[in-house]
Amino acid sequence: MSYFDAASSAPPHPVARQALLASLDEGWADPARLYREGRRAGMLLDAAREAAAEAVGCRPDELVFTSSGTRAVHTAVSGALSGRRRVGRHLVLSAVEHSSVLHAAAALEAAGGSFTEVPVDRTGAVDASGFGRALRADTALACLQSANHEVGTEQPVAAAAELCAAAGVPLLVDAAQSLGWGPVEGGWSLLTASAHKWGGPAGVGLLAVRKGVRFAPQGPVDERESGRASGFENIPAVVAAAASLRAVRAEAEAEAARLRALVDRIRAEVPRLVPDVEVVGDPERRLPHLVTFSCLYVDGETLLHELDRADFSVSSGSSCTSSTLTPSHVLKAMGVLTEGNVRVSLPTGTAAAEVDRFLEVLPGVVAEVRLRLGAPAAPAPSPAPAASLVVDSLGRRCPVPVIELAKVIGEVPVGATVTVLADDEAARLDIPAWCEMRGQEYVGEEPADRGSAYVVRRLT
Repeated sequence: MSYFDAASSAPPHPVARQALLASLDEGWADPARLYREGRRAGMLLDAAREAAAEAVGCRPDELVFTSSGTRAVHTAVSGALSGRRRVGRHLVLSAVEHSSVLHAAAALEAAGGSFTEVPVDRTGAVDASGFGRALRADTALACLQSANHEVGTEQPVAAAAELCAAAGVPLLVDAAQSLGWGPVEGGWSLLTASAHKWGGPAGVGLLAVRKGVRFAPQGPVDERESGRASGFENIPAVVAAAASLRAVRAEAEAEAARLRALVDRIRAEVPRLVPDVEVVGDPERRLPHLVTFSCLYVDGETLLHELDRADFSVSSGSSCTSSTLTPSHVLKAMGVLTEGNVRVSLPTGTAAAEVDRFLEVLPGVVAEVRLRLGAPAAPAPSPAPAASLVVDSLGRRCPVPVIELAKVIGEVPVGATVTVLADDEAARLDIPAWCEMRGQEYVGEEPADRGSAYVVRRLT
C-alpha cells in the first residue's frame, strides 16, 4: 500500500517511536513536583521545549505544548483577541486558512465581532498588499498560514508580517504544514503547529507567543504551560514530538529536493497521461511534497475508492468526499474545479517506484470512472446546430451537470449558449471552472424556478 496523504497525517517517524518508548519509563511523573521522579520528568519537558523552540525560532519561554494543532489555533486566536480587546474585535484572515481558523472567525462573529477574508488568486496565494489593505484601526489580529494544506501554495508571510507590524497588528501564522521543512521566516507574532504533520504523535500541538504580544488566555487556567494549556502534560508524546521535529529538520534539505523532483514528475506527467486535468496551486512557491490536480467529469469519492483498491491512499477536496457535502473552501476561493480533485502528499522516504506505479495506474482509473458516469470523450459538433439549448440537471449532483454540459456544447453554434439548470452547490463553482479549462465563456448565473440557471456561451 502506498500512503500518499502525509498532509493529513504523516507516518510516525522512527525517532518519534524511539523517544516515545524511552520517555514512557522516565517521563510519567508530575513535572511540577520536587521529588526525583518529578524532577526527571521536568527535565524531559524542559529539553523538549528547548528543542521545539529552536526549530520554531523562538525562546523556550515563548512556547507551550497544547493537546492538538487545532487547540493551539483556537487558544492563539481567542487569547490574542482578548488581549487586544480595547483595540477592537476585527480579525483579518486569508480565504484559504485551515478550518480551525475559519471556525474561530465564525465564533468571533457570533459573539459580536467581525472578520475580513482576503481573497486569493488562482494559485491559492494572497497578495501581500491586499492583505495589508484589509487591516483596519480596529483589527486586533491577522491570520495567515505559511503554506496551504490542500494545494501546497506558500504564502508571503514575511511581507505580510511587515505590513502587520507597521499597522501595529500581531500576525498569527499556522505553520502546521511547513514547520517540518523549515522555520517560518519573517516577524510573526504568534505561531501554531501540529506534531502529527511531521511524523510526531497525534495529540501534541505547539503554540508560540512572542514576548510583547498582548495575550489573555480564555477560560479556566492553571499553573501549567504558562496558563495557556491547562492540564497534565503528556510528556512522552511531547518528547517524541520534539525529537521527531529535530530529526525531520536534519533530513529536510535533502529529502525536500528528492520529493520535489518526484512531485515535479507528477505535475508534468498527469496532464500528459490524463485528458482534461488541471494541476492547481503555485508551480514554484509550494511545499516540496504536495501536488493537487482536478479531473473533469469525475466523481471524487469514486475516484478515491478506486485508487484505494489499487493500493494508493490519497486525499481530495471534492464535496462528495467530505462529511458536510460542501465543496472545499480552498478550491472555491481559488476558482478551480472542485469535483474530481486529488491531493497527493508524499511522506518522507517515498520511493520513486511508488510514484511510477501511481502514474501507471491513474489514467486507467480515471477513464473507468468517467466511463461509468457517461462522460464525453470529446465534444462532438452537431450537423444541425441549435440556436441555444437548456440542460435539466436538477436533482443531480456534480460532476453530472458538468458532464451534461460537455455533451451538448458542440450542438450549438459558436456564439450561442447552453443553459444548465442545477441545484447542486458545486455546480456554481465547477461550471465556471469547466469554462476556464475548455476555453468557453461563462456568462453568469440566473434565477430559476428551482435551483439556478448557469449560462455558458460557446467560443470554440
